[in-house]
Amino acid sequence: MSETPVVSEGGASYAAAGVDIEAGDRAVELMKEWVKKTQRPEVLGGLGGFAGLFDASALKGYDRPLLASATDGVGTKVDIARRLGVYDTIGHDLVAMVMDDIVVCGAEPLFMTDYICVGKVHPERVAAIVKGIAEGCVLAGCALVGGETAEHPGLLGPDDFDVAGAGTGVVEADRLLGADRIREGDTVIAMAASGLHSNGYSLVRHVLLDRAKLDLDAEIAELGRTLGAELLEPTKIYSLDCLALTRTTDVHAYSHVTGGGLAANLARVIPDTLHAVVDRSTWTPGPIFDLVGTTGQVERLELEKTLNMGVGMIAIVPQDSTDVALTTLADRGVESWVAGEITARGDRTTGAELVGDYAS
Repeated sequence: MSETPVVSEGGASYAAAGVDIEAGDRAVELMKEWVKKTQRPEVLGGLGGFAGLFDASALKGYDRPLLASATDGVGTKVDIARRLGVYDTIGHDLVAMVMDDIVVCGAEPLFMTDYICVGKVHPERVAAIVKGIAEGCVLAGCALVGGETAEHPGLLGPDDFDVAGAGTGVVEADRLLGADRIREGDTVIAMAASGLHSNGYSLVRHVLLDRAKLDLDAEIAELGRTLGAELLEPTKIYSLDCLALTRTTDVHAYSHVTGGGLAANLARVIPDTLHAVVDRSTWTPGPIFDLVGTTGQVERLELEKTLNMGVGMIAIVPQDSTDVALTTLADRGVESWVAGEITARGDRTTGAELVGDYAS
């Protein structure tokens, strides 16, 4: 005969199970001021509703508006933030990973929602994460219309967390960018990354922290700062820069360099009949890439299919628009350069390749 288990220390409750509703409410109050800074005139209502509202009548000015959507997270970079106790930059990474995907097709970012999952709600910590997301939304030109904070005791440790987000943008149908616009002879323009961005951190953590046992607080001479500061450098948000470029010149396509590396992401926007050739000698990857490669004895091709190697976004433009494109980006403070060209595919099996050696 079985016996029903008895809770010996008082009745069961949500709080006793590890979920603190009051802390969650406190976190919402703390984040409201940051969310308010992201508001666009099309946003209706405030934070706290069951759904974020965006006035779609703003799209009446389009002949054929196409909505673009994307969702992403920042991967194991959150572990670096957790170890260092720095929570107000990881949100920039989240916005960049979502909105820089959306702008690739030429879409203007409109709004975003976030999902923050924690082992235990620390209101100030959650608010710091949202602060970073809100600041990123301002840089991307979009509104943060809502989100969710979930407390998962027993599944996550008290200091563990993860973030994810989803975004929406809009583009006029006849201005949609992509493979069908690319032509032989087009110029491949590279835009500099701010660092590792938010991809490849499982490799980076394995090499630098697990195997080499480097201290995140250690000053690394070749980096010019601590290892932790380098690894937490926020992902650059290119959204408004890309939109500005599409207004000044005839951009044919963009490629956001994320997981998989430069060649693989560039190949995603190249048509079957064409090929992108990128010359490594046109830039020098930052010292963090050499540190990972040398410390872990990681082969170059492995690095290149895992990390961005110093290029965060690619623009493909007609050859006669190259100078205007470079000037536009320079005026906006974006480091950029001609990295290659579009050629006929021939008997090549891939849509993009890196050639030559990196500049020293």
